[in-house]
Amino acid sequence: MKILQLCSKPPYPPVDGGTLAMNSITQGLLCKGHSVKVLSVESDKHKVNHHLITNEYATATNFESVYINLKINVFSAFAAWLSGESYHVKRFQSAAFAQKLTEILQKDTFDIVHIESIFLTPYLPVIRQHSNAKVILRAHNVEHLIWQRLACCTSNALKRNYLKSLSLTLKNYELEHINDYDGIVCITAKDMDYFAANGCTKPMSAIPFGVDFIDDIEYAQEEDNSLFHIGSMDWQPNKEGVQWLLDEVWPLINAELPQLHLYLAGRKMPEKLLKAKYPNVSIVGEIPDSMYFIASKKINIVPLLSGSGIRVKIIEAMSAGKVVISTAIGAEGINCTDGKDILIANTPQEFVNQLKRCLDDPDFCRTVSNNARQLIKDEYNTPKTTEKLVDFYDRIAK
Repeated sequence: MKILQLCSKPPYPPVDGGTLAMNSITQGLLCKGHSVKVLSVESDKHKVNHHLITNEYATATNFESVYINLKINVFSAFAAWLSGESYHVKRFQSAAFAQKLTEILQKDTFDIVHIESIFLTPYLPVIRQHSNAKVILRAHNVEHLIWQRLACCTSNALKRNYLKSLSLTLKNYELEHINDYDGIVCITAKDMDYFAANGCTKPMSAIPFGVDFIDDIEYAQEEDNSLFHIGSMDWQPNKEGVQWLLDEVWPLINAELPQLHLYLAGRKMPEKLLKAKYPNVSIVGEIPDSMYFIASKKINIVPLLSGSGIRVKIIEAMSAGKVVISTAIGAEGINCTDGKDILIANTPQEFVNQLKRCLDDPDFCRTVSNNARQLIKDEYNTPKTTEKLVDFYDRIAK
């Protein structure tokens, strides 16, 4: 099968949750013997690191990218607001990208055009005009829910109203175009249920993010009494959650469990945080090897208050056999059970209570970590998720 994968940001090298999810699809399909051509948006925020793209990847995917200026423009944002358009989507409209896409479709034929995120939906007319391929949307999130939740957590009235407006226009766009594709691959069953309840009549399938699970992986030596959070800090829900962790949760943890040390890692760490001083907290910033970092720490803290879809870093932490303590929103979309393979905490005191539970009962802690690793092995490994995706492609193609 020949697949054209359209990405809203460079998927390689995989450096955050979104790129990991996209690259997992690419590698899984290639390993199954399918042909994958990758065309990506490039922006100032997400640049193509050509020196990090291997010859093997470039050859296998015939990788190409087109630059789009995605910087926020106040006048364009205001114009979009006046017209009721989604500024999130409008920013991705580019004549250069449309031209490159046209050239690719005129030069070659594809069975499937796989679109990563609704932000590339404006290019559907180009695809329909120049190709008979079936078009599949991979919905990484219910996008507008992220902004809706961010608005609810914002105290500034002016900012809250603007975020609500962004959320509404994005919601209208998302639901208006929900039946424009030939099929939708949702990253969680919850997202699929949402689309079905809001008018989607096209075939859908819930296929989660997959990791390359290795039974005999050698982990780094685990540091006692260590907690960690890892996530790209240019994603607003991560930034919001980490600030809440430091301001509201950590003072209580540090007061009641002073032996614990927290490590915060992730790309685009704000300069303000890098210079900040918190007791028993190390602001690590970007790290060269995320799995080594995860393996070297004991308990994963996920303080998300907003967001949608699935948290890829939770999947990775579980695959490494780490206990994950997360808010209910952070754990959304993962087929996990509180007290079995994950621990849920939604308030500062609940985070303290769950940590005490782990420290007081090492056997319980070990059981949760083993169950978490088994869950990922059973349900979230790349070969299995790729099989599900190919089966869905076949169903749509027929």
